[in-house]
Amino acid sequence: MKLTYFGHSCFGIEINGLHLVFDPFISGNPLAAHIDLKQVNADYILISHGHEDHVLDAEIIAKRTGAKLISNFEIINWFLSKGLENGHSMNHGGKFSFDFGTVQYVNAVHSSSMPDGSYGGNPGGFVITPKESRSSFYYAGDTALTYDMKLIGEQETIDFALLPIGDNYTMGVDDAIRAAEFVGTSKIVGLHYNTFPPIQIETEKAVARFSETGKMLLLPQIGDTIDF
Repeated sequence: MKLTYFGHSCFGIEINGLHLVFDPFISGNPLAAHIDLKQVNADYILISHGHEDHVLDAEIIAKRTGAKLISNFEIINWFLSKGLENGHSMNHGGKFSFDFGTVQYVNAVHSSSMPDGSYGGNPGGFVITPKESRSSFYYAGDTALTYDMKLIGEQETIDFALLPIGDNYTMGVDDAIRAAEFVGTSKIVGLHYNTFPPIQIETEKAVARFSETGKMLLLPQIGDTIDF
């Protein structure tokens, strides 16, 4: 499995030759100016909630690649109204099997509205279990720390988790460490940090703080790919 960081909360994850893109926000991120949208491969686009910094490039990527959108009912219907018919809607607790594996849409504590101000449904995260794998990974999206995360750890074997660490709009470093404990993983990829002034963090201190608790915080550079 290969993970590529496209900045902010946007990741590409390759599973058995299929490409998943999470929360595409690239063209609006000055830190990701060197990323060419035309080179972003996508068979599926998973959207955690409706805020612009998570959906901005979903339409352009989906139209170019034909990728299937996966999100909550309201977001899929919003994109349907824009002419994107290849979508699969979910809601909290639900699971569905795709050709790359199983997706469960899980709770997130945040807000959600679309870029035009319309209702974006309930925000969520995703637990992905690749085909023929005994372990899963957790993409939290934007969320506060919630005790629901403990249920994920009780029900699934989480290999690694993608967690927000930027504070202010989401949980910060200390709560992300607790979230990692809840879901039962020691490998964490940070998201939703340093893009805007309110979510600036001291990355070296964050890595050290995770290390103190026996966990590894991975903060790849934008455009870098790491293997899991």
